[in-house]
Amino acid sequence: MASKAIYTAVAVVAVAALSAAAWWSVRTPASAADERPGAAAGARAASGAGGPPTLVTVATVVRQDVPVVVEVNATVVSLNSVEVRPQVSNKVDKVHVKEGQFVRAGEPLFTLDDRADRANLDKARAQQMRDEALLADLERQYRRSQELLAQNFISKSAADNTLSQVEAQRAAIAADRAAIQAAQVALSYDSIRAPISGRIGTIAVFAGSLAQPGVPMVTVTQLDPIAVSFPVPEGKLQDLLAAARVRAPVMATVPGTAAPLRGVLSFVDNTVDVQAGTVRAKAQFDNASQALWPGQYVTAKVTVRVIKDATLVPQAAVITAANGRIVYVVAKDDTVQPRKVEIEYPFGDQAVLRGVEAGDRVVVEGKQNLRPGARVRVERSGKAEPAKKDPT
Repeated sequence: MASKAIYTAVAVVAVAALSAAAWWSVRTPASAADERPGAAAGARAASGAGGPPTLVTVATVVRQDVPVVVEVNATVVSLNSVEVRPQVSNKVDKVHVKEGQFVRAGEPLFTLDDRADRANLDKARAQQMRDEALLADLERQYRRSQELLAQNFISKSAADNTLSQVEAQRAAIAADRAAIQAAQVALSYDSIRAPISGRIGTIAVFAGSLAQPGVPMVTVTQLDPIAVSFPVPEGKLQDLLAAARVRAPVMATVPGTAAPLRGVLSFVDNTVDVQAGTVRAKAQFDNASQALWPGQYVTAKVTVRVIKDATLVPQAAVITAANGRIVYVVAKDDTVQPRKVEIEYPFGDQAVLRGVEAGDRVVVEGKQNLRPGARVRVERSGKAEPAKKDPT
């Protein structure tokens, strides 16, 4: 009997142990999962409910006028550059200028040997004097013929013949005057003057050398005022034409200098370069200081228009999503909601956006961990930096 009781007790204990082991194996996965410290927090953060708020940096949207500035590489070009070429073949008698000298329009540059041309002018004048004297004699003969005709001493045909001689001589004198003018023009070619005001380039002839028609003697280049030529994307054409009508300001910066130079938009080309997709424009600058030089490369900035009452946001706040661009806007209860936006004009680290209002707080840093409705804690708050005032 005693051995039977012992056997029964051992069996009960064994069954109890097996039941406890089965219960523990079923309970352990759920309990262990619940006891992991990060699991619940991660789930709550993913759903945007509960948990510690996400640390973010925000910026307040501001409203202001924003200038639309096109910045391009440009080339300095002269408004006028003339190659001086002789009209006649003649020996250079004197050179009146030096290389690099500034001259005004009309100043003498070269004098050619004019002895032959002066002799031709004198000859033409002498011929005119001879023909005028002969005309005076014929006119006297004509007057006498008229008196004799009135007294019937000569025939009318004789008087008409004298009149023909007078008219022919008058034509000869007119030809003499034309010959004198031609001789004067030829003589003027021997004095070569500056066609424009500007700077003398390399002189190709010297005293004693032979000047040949069509061969450049020197180039005169205008430096003040001067122009800057630059291409503008064809997408900005209408804005550029509107800017040209009001002679919008253009700023040119020479490499190595700090202060930009101010000019005005003066020209827009009449065609678009189909290969480059640009249109050529020019701006005119006063250049008394000679800061701009033909052929020099500069950076040009032209304000083509102004966006009135634009909403300004840091570009870092914009997120490119699958269905467009969004920003996270912080509500008064420090929760965030996404808002669809459109970029109207980006510049620097700022952008003009459609879809936000002045005063909205948008997340700039920390947005990568946010979900709609998530709570945030603002680490640093500021405003969108105002667009820098254009130096124009």
